Amino acid sequence: MTLPQRGVTRRQFGASLASLATVVATTARSEAALPEIDTHAHVFHRGLKLAPGRRYAPDYDAPLSLYLEQLDRNAMTNGVLVQPSFLGTDNSYLVDCLKQTNGRLRGIAVVDPAVSADELRALDRAGVIGIRLNLVGQPLPDLAASEWKGLLGNVKAMSWQIEIQRNAADLATLVPQLLDHGVTVVLDHYALPDPELGVTDPGFQSVLKFGATRNVWVKISAPYRNGPAGESFAGQAYPLLRSAYGLDRLLWGSDWPHTQFEATQTYAKNRQFLDTLVVDASDRARVLASPRPLFRF
Repeated sequence: MTLPQRGVTRRQFGASLASLATVVATTARSEAALPEIDTHAHVFHRGLKLAPGRRYAPDYDAPLSLYLEQLDRNAMTNGVLVQPSFLGTDNSYLVDCLKQTNGRLRGIAVVDPAVSADELRALDRAGVIGIRLNLVGQPLPDLAASEWKGLLGNVKAMSWQIEIQRNAADLATLVPQLLDHGVTVVLDHYALPDPELGVTDPGFQSVLKFGATRNVWVKISAPYRNGPAGESFAGQAYPLLRSAYGLDRLLWGSDWPHTQFEATQTYAKNRQFLDTLVVDASDRARVLASPRPLFRF
């Protein structure tokens, strides 16, 4: 050990060493205490009223209690419940679940564009922090319409996010329109490029450019929704997304209970795939913790 320099007493030197040890220990505890957040899951049961015009409805239950078991088994500290499309704009079960978990979970709701500001504020108080636009198989919304302008204005005022599920080719057009309204945007499932084109899809290449805005996040979730070669695609997409967005703009989600893919997917399998995708443990910890400010944990 280097002796203290002239003018520094042994007591002062010892105090400096003790202070350094405290900083190191505090940093280690802080890193160990980083949250691990699942940003995409659904809960429902067969007794709930289904939305008219739905494309799909499950024939099984995925209740809150079962989801919480998945979090505990996989050492996840927090989760985000996304309103399933087949429940439409009735967010009552979502809200009930959020209220039962004392802040452990957050919610993404589905709302009618004409929803009132009071209704949005009630959702906010329950733990909802954004809305979802599941536009797969749907016409693109006219964001210039007055009701959409009003909704987007309210979303911005409450510092909520807009989560979008849509193929990458259309995101290339839709995302800039949303950014023009000043809202935060989250893209589901690697932004859903054309499975035949993968990372060479021009739409996906456009999505990469949105990283520079620092107001778009991408979920590295559900690779199986990107075709039979989904995991291979994810392996190619991840380094490109990391370079374009940074680790703090990538979000992991389990997509539990993997609707329409239940036969081949489990929570543990998807969590383990993240270890394969993001090999560096420190990087992986940052991805799992990065949602904390965005989702207000």
